[in-house]
Amino acid sequence: MKRLSVLRKLCVVFAFFAATAIASPAQVLTTLHSFNGTDGSYPIPGLVQGSDGNFYGTTFEGGTNCNAGCGTIFKITPGGALTVYSSDGANGCGFYPGLVQATDGNFYGAGTWCGAYGGGTVFKMTPEGTLTTLYSFGSQPNDGGNPTGTLVQAPDGNFYGTTYNGGTNRGCNFGEGCGVVFRVTPSGTLTTLYNFCSQTHCADGSNPRAGLVRATDGNFYGTTYAGGANGAGTVFKITPSGTLTTLYSFCSKGGCADGRYPEAALVQATDGNFYGTTYDATADGVANGDGTVFKITPSGTLTTLYSFSGPDGANPWAGLVQATDGNLYGTTSGGGANGRGTVFKITPGGTLTTLHNFDGSDGGGPSASLVQASDGNFYGTTAGGGANGDGTVFRLVSVRPCFSCSLQWK
Repeated sequence: MKRLSVLRKLCVVFAFFAATAIASPAQVLTTLHSFNGTDGSYPIPGLVQGSDGNFYGTTFEGGTNCNAGCGTIFKITPGGALTVYSSDGANGCGFYPGLVQATDGNFYGAGTWCGAYGGGTVFKMTPEGTLTTLYSFGSQPNDGGNPTGTLVQAPDGNFYGTTYNGGTNRGCNFGEGCGVVFRVTPSGTLTTLYNFCSQTHCADGSNPRAGLVRATDGNFYGTTYAGGANGAGTVFKITPSGTLTTLYSFCSKGGCADGRYPEAALVQATDGNFYGTTYDATADGVANGDGTVFKITPSGTLTTLYSFSGPDGANPWAGLVQATDGNLYGTTSGGGANGRGTVFKITPGGTLTTLHNFDGSDGGGPSASLVQASDGNFYGTTAGGGANGDGTVFRLVSVRPCFSCSLQWK
């Protein structure tokens, strides 16, 4: 009887710790697909979930067309079945930007290179994979070139975006241009709204690598990779008609402790503020120089929420997504336990939790924002690693352990 009593007590203790474990769900990452070059390489952009429940994305290189690989556009089911829509360069290549599904049900995107003039394109793709080039950069003088950010559709039905190069101001990026903000209609009429580096010493920023986010006030907000008061990038606001306001210049604090070189788009959270990341931080190489997570108000007050130091992740190339739990989720392209990048969660107050450390076999170097799907899980891509070294598509699931202590005594 004493032995039975002890066993029962142990069972109660085990149940207590099991209940405690249930409060802290584990994160399980599943590799849904490893690219092999033929079906694409280096899926730098993220995914978008279509109205059909499947995910759509692009790769920067690979495919069966072009000598070096033009890149591919693909569809992947939540279970991992991949369909490839290859590009021959005519509709663009080097797909650095991701896709957006428009109100007409089609997907719209941009090719960073190729097109009629080699400066990239804006294209439309049906859910079945039929591509149509809407615009080739270089069609007009100083219309911009080499778009690297994902388009955003506004309520007026038009798409708004940025180009990394081109425009009227050519003194940036080895003379390739300082970049522009543009608007393009669904039929392909493009209007340049703003030319970066229009102010002395590029105080207004230059060379945006990220797309725009349309805010609740009807304006667009974005980042530039370079330029600004300190040459380390900016956060800006631009009206639909093209009036730009620089809200913040990075590297305004000693040692660039506030970060520098933002690569990713912003996200507007439910609190009305914008959240984003910088790829780098301190310029002098001291501790915590591996990038930041920041919050910025619509009026331009910036708060650094977290500074990466390496073991917790390094160099976030991607932006953030606010999940249904109110927290923000993102990836770092390097650092972590294995030096191959991480997936993390951060509260709006700045408390960071590392959810997954990539080790190469499951992918590495994630550079794209996550998407929280209709099933509540997160889906994303890694730019490298996987079974063939060409990148992966993955799913991250929160798993709550279920323990039972229902021993039957005889």
